Amino acid sequence: MEIITTNSCWSRRNGAFTLHSSCVNATHYQNAFFAPNVRGRKSSSISHNRTLTIEIPRTFGSNLKALVSRNSVKKARKDGQPPKRRNSPTNRKSSNEDDGLDIADKSSSGGDNSVESLNHNLASGSSTSHPARSVVIQACTVTSGLILALGLVIRQVSHIAFLEGWPILDTSTEVSFDFEMWHLELIVGLVIFISSCRYLLLKIWPDFAESSEAANQQVLSSLQPLDYVVIAFLPGISEELLFRGALLPLFGFNWMSALAVGAIFGALHLGSGRRYSFAVWATFVGFAYGFATLISSSIIVPMASHALNNLVGGILWSYSFNSGKKYN
Repeated sequence: MEIITTNSCWSRRNGAFTLHSSCVNATHYQNAFFAPNVRGRKSSSISHNRTLTIEIPRTFGSNLKALVSRNSVKKARKDGQPPKRRNSPTNRKSSNEDDGLDIADKSSSGGDNSVESLNHNLASGSSTSHPARSVVIQACTVTSGLILALGLVIRQVSHIAFLEGWPILDTSTEVSFDFEMWHLELIVGLVIFISSCRYLLLKIWPDFAESSEAANQQVLSSLQPLDYVVIAFLPGISEELLFRGALLPLFGFNWMSALAVGAIFGALHLGSGRRYSFAVWATFVGFAYGFATLISSSIIVPMASHALNNLVGGILWSYSFNSGKKYN
């Protein structure tokens, strides 16, 4: 088949292509494919005063591409080379899927770096999401109120039961709200002792340090300075009224009861990022508060000690946390 060569002087109108004769270099068209669709004079040459209009079927492009592709495959087979695959829509889709897998592989290969970055951000406290200030204060207020109410109910029920002759201790008389001056010395000594033990454990017990850090970040990171007083005193007062002011005398006013109540106190401190190491620490602290209650027979001593220890721990953590953010 001989193909007309032109100087790109084609124009298209209503689906027909028009070739201006002034742009034709050769006018040989001896093919049955073109001949029936030629409008004008059939001759071996075209004058410069006429134009040649050729209607090309819409399937001509796809037929031509298929013909070229088959010729390429035949030529490649003759040369002994594997034929090149055209980038069909199906191939493009597969290529995109492969690219997606490659991206996923790259993402998974960089997982270690992402974990390290997350751990670094957790340590610096810069990108970890925490509950809002209002949520923390509301949760603390509601929980402390419920614990306080439960402690008051147990004390009142035990008082009524004792008056009725039941074989239980009157918790309201065994552990009273009395306060004497020497109680102040016991409170200060207890605060110093517990704060020193906590500081030492944070240095020598990594699991306890991580557990304490996670719990403190979740509760304290969004608070204002004055909020620390609320967060420190509400749990200190309500928890001591329940555990040392109600359960301790109810189980028996002795050191075994103090240890049992301390273990319950420690077990309830699991969760919210706090591990078993923190529960062990809370058990020890609960026993210390219980022992102070046995000595003083006053609920004011464990209440004040607990609240002040919470406040001291919160202030020290806030100082170290803000210092770490400043230097990071």
